[in-house]
Amino acid sequence: PMLGLVSPFLVFAIFAVLVLIALKLRLPDDTPRYAARGRIVSEPTSSSAGQTMLDHDHDDDADGDTGPPEQLRWQDKRLRPWLIAGLVGGHAQAVILGIIGFLILDRLGYRANPDDGTGPIGLVLMSGAFATLLAQWGLIPMMHMGPRSATLWGSALAAIGCLILAMGQDLHAITLGFVILSLGFGLFRPGFTAGSSLAVTRAEQGQVAGIVASVNGAAYIVAPAIGVWLYGHHPAIGFGVVIGFCAFILIWGWRALQTEISAT
Repeated sequence: PMLGLVSPFLVFAIFAVLVLIALKLRLPDDTPRYAARGRIVSEPTSSSAGQTMLDHDHDDDADGDTGPPEQLRWQDKRLRPWLIAGLVGGHAQAVILGIIGFLILDRLGYRANPDDGTGPIGLVLMSGAFATLLAQWGLIPMMHMGPRSATLWGSALAAIGCLILAMGQDLHAITLGFVILSLGFGLFRPGFTAGSSLAVTRAEQGQVAGIVASVNGAAYIVAPAIGVWLYGHHPAIGFGVVIGFCAFILIWGWRALQTEISAT
């Protein structure tokens, strides 16, 4: 009550300090005791959810080291389509996350008193989070979706959700649009991450993980601010950009994204 709308940031900072203390006390040192082997699956709520490091027929380091792999470059032809898809789709999601709060305040008439808008905004974002978990914990394993299918279907659903969101005038329509959009991005991100991982050999997994993390982070450098700037000129511009990005991934990725190995 004393801090108002900045209170969540204080809570986040406290969590960060607690995590830092826990890591300092419990995390082992950086020197590995043995070579990593086996199957690794990312946590479902992360941007790398659905990524599974699978053995490939062409892997040459299953039982012994053959020396360090060559440096993996962003323009590698195996990775390039997936990285383009990840960068474009990541910007689309970042734009939406930048403007969704302002959209709710405007559509529901809370601009004059934004404190009253925190409840509806929280409801919409929580519904989107549940939809993301449904995609990553439910749809992908249940439907045995591969990286290409998850990426393309996710882009299509995100575009549909964005269209509903752009046209919604009440809380129900806005929530429905954001849920469908979040469901789409919940499929898209694991698909892009798993596709990037499966496109290279096991010896290159460490490098591709760093590249994928960089792509995910790059989308949030300027895209949210640009989204708000576009929304400030006219709401339709921001939504049009997001739908255009999703349509690009769907049309271009239909031919460019070829890897289709089940992510489950």
